[in-house]
Amino acid sequence: MASDDDVHIVKRRAIVVGGLAALATPLGAKAQDPRKVHRIGVLWFTVPSVSAPFFEALLYGLQELGYREGRNVTFEQRWAERNPDRYPGLANDLVQRGVDVIVAGNLESSLAARRATASIPIVLTAGGDPVRAGVVTSLARPGGNVTGLSELSPELTPKLVQFLHEAVPRLSRVAVLWNPDNPSSVPTLEEMEGAAQRFRITLQPLVVRKPEDVARAFSALRDDHPDALVVYVIPITYGHRAEILDFVVKRRLPTIYSAREFVDVGGLMSYGPNLRELFRRSATYIDKILRGTKPGDLPVEQPTKFELVINMKTARTLGLTIPPSLLARADHVIE
Repeated sequence: MASDDDVHIVKRRAIVVGGLAALATPLGAKAQDPRKVHRIGVLWFTVPSVSAPFFEALLYGLQELGYREGRNVTFEQRWAERNPDRYPGLANDLVQRGVDVIVAGNLESSLAARRATASIPIVLTAGGDPVRAGVVTSLARPGGNVTGLSELSPELTPKLVQFLHEAVPRLSRVAVLWNPDNPSSVPTLEEMEGAAQRFRITLQPLVVRKPEDVARAFSALRDDHPDALVVYVIPITYGHRAEILDFVVKRRLPTIYSAREFVDVGGLMSYGPNLRELFRRSATYIDKILRGTKPGDLPVEQPTKFELVINMKTARTLGLTIPPSLLARADHVIE
């Protein structure tokens, strides 16, 4: 029987009540065969060492639902090694191996998986707006073979600008790392520009499509001396987390991120959903699908909780005095 947690779907926009019922195990769903070993394919953008914490969260979510690796579930993991051009080949390999479900770590990999198969269910674990990206038909009834979770990035990004504006005095020009080829980036940048105008801030978008673009963005930051930086976490920026953190620390450049993983290892501030929680939650979708529910009938889940995390040690290093009003709103303060 499905638990209350299974049937609870978090949303920012109203979705018809009937859509919520789809996550409850339907009467006609198949019972689990205790002898069946399910094969789950996972598409990652980065390398094993970077994806490991998120895989652990996914595995933990499955364990909560009774799955044990090697007993009733096995995994076929594939890593693009920071090169999105590898997605099609990796997705086709998973299809040829006959996995039961493909877990896509972002919108780009979910698009590649959908092009590779129209029959194998695909669970999106983290991404911006899957409707605008063309991954699903609607949030309430995705249709097709893709469902999962969305970070809802276009509605999140104005807060990144607002919190940075509050933390950095006399902020006038802010650089932004973005990838115009990423399905989430265009609406994200549009929302960020709207917020910047309200605070009379000029945005300086810096394109980072591939690894070599990261070095070029660093060069532009050195030459142009913006007051601060926004790093929206997409595969290319997360894949180069260490390099980005090293650069901004050396340049004493105040930076806000959309994932706390940056702040945990020395970044200044972050605001966004808990990414590991999204991967844990994706296990409920995998479970429903393995029990017989069609992915197109499972509403896409959206988080309503976004965490503000502030690293006070980094703030002191940068010579910043974080306003008490901002600290009071922080979910986590790292001393």
